[in-house]
Amino acid sequence: MGERLAGRTIIVTGAASGIGAGLARGFAAEGANVVIADLNLDAGAGIAAEIEANGGQAIAVRVDVTDRVQVAAGVYAAVERFGRLDAYFNNAGMNAPMKYIDITESNFELVMKVNALGVLIGTQEAVKQFRAQGGGGKVINTASIAGRTGFPDFAPYSAAKAAVISLTQSAARSFAAEGITVNAFAPGVVATPLWTKLDADLAAMGAADAGFDSMAADILLGRPAQPEDIVPTAIFLAAADSDYITGQVIPIEGGMILV
Repeated sequence: MGERLAGRTIIVTGAASGIGAGLARGFAAEGANVVIADLNLDAGAGIAAEIEANGGQAIAVRVDVTDRVQVAAGVYAAVERFGRLDAYFNNAGMNAPMKYIDITESNFELVMKVNALGVLIGTQEAVKQFRAQGGGGKVINTASIAGRTGFPDFAPYSAAKAAVISLTQSAARSFAAEGITVNAFAPGVVATPLWTKLDADLAAMGAADAGFDSMAADILLGRPAQPEDIVPTAIFLAAADSDYITGQVIPIEGGMILV
């Protein structure tokens, strides 16, 4: 067990699987109190139990990131159990690919609601708690390389992740005077259940050449990421090491998108 995050309480949304689960495990291994906030409470409870079995501290709460009441309840549960909140990771996300010409209003609204509105609500509720504690605190958002370059078969997702980048910058400007920093990281192709589903969806659309293996072929370091590849940067962003960084988006994508 490390100590870089000792005593810090961190909420991670979407932490029952994929990148979020990797973050939760990594934070707990560095001494953090971890709150796993996810729609899938059973899976989240499983991650929490695993962390506690390994000597860490964790709880799971059911949170729909598009529902402000549930998001606020997640913050309340974290503070009730651990006494305070130090960092909030807006990590939950989803994708539902469609060819650009076929995108429906309902598809666009759902993808934007989860990925962009969820970040806005999570940031607001975290900041309310930071203010109640007297200021300070960290918000970290999961952006994506898709927020820097649009992809033809998931335009709403690309637009939503571009919105995450803008929301990160706007929040950084809004709360800097209170000692609250807001940053993001932008993964590329990461081996997670989200990509497994995405590949199946793309294949069903007849767009298999836009899938995981095809996109991973462009990575300079020669392999797709695992959730564990994201963890060191996330620990840095949750720790005091990053106190003088705000409004930034850190790419973690093996050299896939060079800008």
